[in-house]
Amino acid sequence: MGVRLQDIRYVVLNHLEPDHTGWLVPFARLQPDFTVCASARGLEMADAFYSLSQERRALATGDRLELGGGKTLEFHEIPNVHWPETIATWEPGTGTLFSCDAFGSFGAIGEAPYDDQLSFPELELFERESLRYFANILATFSSSVERALRVLKALAPRIVAPAHGPVWRRDPGRILSWYERYCAYGRGPAEPEVTVIWGSMYGMTERAVQSVLAGIAEEGVRAHVFRVPQSHASHILAAAWRSIGIAVGSPTYEYRLFPPVAAALDELARKKVVHKKVLAFGSFGWLAGGGSKELSEIVERCRLDWELLPPVEFRGTPKAETQDRLREAGRALARQVRLAGRATAR
Repeated sequence: MGVRLQDIRYVVLNHLEPDHTGWLVPFARLQPDFTVCASARGLEMADAFYSLSQERRALATGDRLELGGGKTLEFHEIPNVHWPETIATWEPGTGTLFSCDAFGSFGAIGEAPYDDQLSFPELELFERESLRYFANILATFSSSVERALRVLKALAPRIVAPAHGPVWRRDPGRILSWYERYCAYGRGPAEPEVTVIWGSMYGMTERAVQSVLAGIAEEGVRAHVFRVPQSHASHILAAAWRSIGIAVGSPTYEYRLFPPVAAALDELARKKVVHKKVLAFGSFGWLAGGGSKELSEIVERCRLDWELLPPVEFRGTPKAETQDRLREAGRALARQVRLAGRATAR
């Protein structure tokens, strides 16, 4: 960039998580004379993580930093997006918003860091990856993201430069609209789709999955299917966040859910995946099931506001009559999902 390290006088820390700040100590060895600029909470974290001896400046909403040459930085606190000390930096001359974790995306950035350098398939990829990023990084704090979105959108940024993912300079409204939609999913209902999460120990529950999927398909509803523990939790979270419906297929394991299924549901609860219509199904081998009971306990304990349909639990392998029940249960779930989707569209 043609900038000497010795000429850097200010280091603005929008967020103290070490994936943003792990370079601070080696940087300070090369150029020790700079001022650390962060929110008051951020400065406390900088002390805790790095024990820096440099001069520091606490930033709050409305504060300005005059850089000279007509350049001014303004700051907006956006707490819990996604840590409590997070701030955004605004440069009004160019209309550039350095939004930190807000408006970020997964996906590797190579030689094309700007949206106007990306092809349509690449933009589609980053849309999917921005949803996965939101569901895994920000979903727990979606109400805070929504508040920050209102404040930052009002600035009418011409460039949105998040800390993860592409810089949006041709169409910054694209990423802002995506985030508005993701926040809306958190309030529910979301898209008229079903995320199917299933696990199987000996193939009994596995034989039930296709019947449930057939019922969902008969109602013309899209399904995202994940087997656990084989599927990565980040993809499950993204699909569940955007889906109105969830189907949980689990064998009973010692009167409880199959542990990989329970672990997946725990992730959904931690990320506050709420306001869903949910079907539980699965096999048991002892005298009674128990998986659907534990699901109900999770929903109540975590206040997920899930509407639970009548479960379909069966002993051993699913016979023909059970397969019919599973298919009809899939249809019933899909019908409710479609109805909720129509209400959202209105």
